[in-house]
Amino acid sequence: MRAATTSPANDNRHGDVEDAAAAEEPVPTPPAASASAPEPMSVARSATYMVCSALLFLTQGLGMNLALANLTQLQGSLSATAIEAAWLSAAYMAPNVSLSIALVKIRAQYGLRRFAEIGIVGFVVVSLMNVFVSDLQSAIVVRFISGIAAAPMSTLGFLYMLEAFPPARKLTVGLALALTCTTISAPITRLISPTLIEYGQWHGLYTLEMALALMALPIIYLLPLTPVPHAKVIQRTDILSYLLVALGFGCIAIVLTMGRLYWWFEAPWLGVLLAVAIVALTTVVLIELNRALPLIDIRWLASKEILHFTAVLLVFRLVASEQSAIAANFYQLLGLQFEQVATLYWIILGASIAGGLLCAALMNPGHAEFVHVLALSLLAAGAYIDSQATNLTRPEQMYLSQAMIAGGTALFLPPAMASGFKAALMKGPSYILSFIVIFLFTQSIGGLIGTAAFGSFVTLREKFHSNMLAEQVVMSNPLIAQRISQLASAYGRVIGDRALLNGEGVALLGQQVTREANILAYNDAFLLASGIALCALAGLLAHIVYKRLAPRAAALSTNEQS
Repeated sequence: MRAATTSPANDNRHGDVEDAAAAEEPVPTPPAASASAPEPMSVARSATYMVCSALLFLTQGLGMNLALANLTQLQGSLSATAIEAAWLSAAYMAPNVSLSIALVKIRAQYGLRRFAEIGIVGFVVVSLMNVFVSDLQSAIVVRFISGIAAAPMSTLGFLYMLEAFPPARKLTVGLALALTCTTISAPITRLISPTLIEYGQWHGLYTLEMALALMALPIIYLLPLTPVPHAKVIQRTDILSYLLVALGFGCIAIVLTMGRLYWWFEAPWLGVLLAVAIVALTTVVLIELNRALPLIDIRWLASKEILHFTAVLLVFRLVASEQSAIAANFYQLLGLQFEQVATLYWIILGASIAGGLLCAALMNPGHAEFVHVLALSLLAAGAYIDSQATNLTRPEQMYLSQAMIAGGTALFLPPAMASGFKAALMKGPSYILSFIVIFLFTQSIGGLIGTAAFGSFVTLREKFHSNMLAEQVVMSNPLIAQRISQLASAYGRVIGDRALLNGEGVALLGQQVTREANILAYNDAFLLASGIALCALAGLLAHIVYKRLAPRAAALSTNEQS
């Protein structure tokens, strides 16, 4: 899941609440100039902006997911081990998780046009660099630079989608469709990767990214975004604060990506990186608390309402990680080939699009709670169905459950994002940057937390189940002895030594025990994801009931006192 790491960024300026939150709308003009207001966009032009937005999202999303989804296949072409190949993901995420914070003020100070042109040209140049990758070291360097270059692309994708809609629909239909576009690149990556890997390994994968980047290049020049006034908003202390945030978030991203592979308590450098992250982020807090115009409003982030909102987004991101962090690895455990899972990913893609369209239709404040209840119900039910898997489970048995999870993921985030934007803008446009920090932490860092947490959970539960099953594998049990004899009989024609033959049978049985322990561990992980979703659903329903009953209780109390 993926998993997904994009975040919408918005300019710091005054104006209508929805205009300021949703996209680059002009600032209000004096009454004398109101007659020259732009005419509504035609349907054809609006559709063109939407298609271009989808292309930008797909370009950025494939660049992020192509290596992540094919680490095993890329090991040979890069002469790398599994752990070494995982550094490709860590190198990409380290700069990418924080860059949207800087892009907000960069865009506000230097203008949309320049931002868009430099952003797209930078991405094209980085895409061309993939052609020269020949070993792991060069691949890691290029992935690090790609993480930097991809951040403007996700922002541009949001802005082009929101540009297609009038102000009243930017935070409803526009936001829902933009967030839907962020979810489709993961299944598309799984669908196209095998063919690309077959033709050219690493270069086959990233030749497609280069082609998409070149297709996106003329969009910036032929379909400009609405220009906005820009002003000097970057202060020197902003640069220091951002560098510290980037250092802290980058260290956390590396620890979460690599910690499970090196194991958390076995590599001392993981602790050093975590300590550096804590020091850097603590320093940011101390700096921002003592500024008249802070880059990030720490006091607002620490308020009860925002902490609740952050917890909601973080829990959702953890549950949504089920599809990318658990299910995808489960398919690999079963040894499923691309031909067997292709239909499943088509279903996931269709369910994501359907969920996004349904969310767009239901996007208004009165339906937000209903949408969240539906989304959490789908996530909980889908994960529970997956928890019944066995070694005979095949993609056909997971079509319904994975479609439910994909649809629930697409449904949940847009209403939450819209309410968060509005809460930030009611405090003032300057709070948009603080909200983006929340979104980045819960979605980018939260996604890494979900992958790390579920991956570690599966590892621990596999050891537990392996021990439990191994205790039952004793030769005195006639069923075990019979099973070992059956497994060893396959080598009876080539191995004459009876003791060696039994040893082969025991080894084969051990492999089966390990596989069953892994399946049980993944079932536990699916069940854990379902339990988290159910707890969140129960909390949401309790909150809804409280909101309905609290006014009535207050009214009854007032009547009794009078």
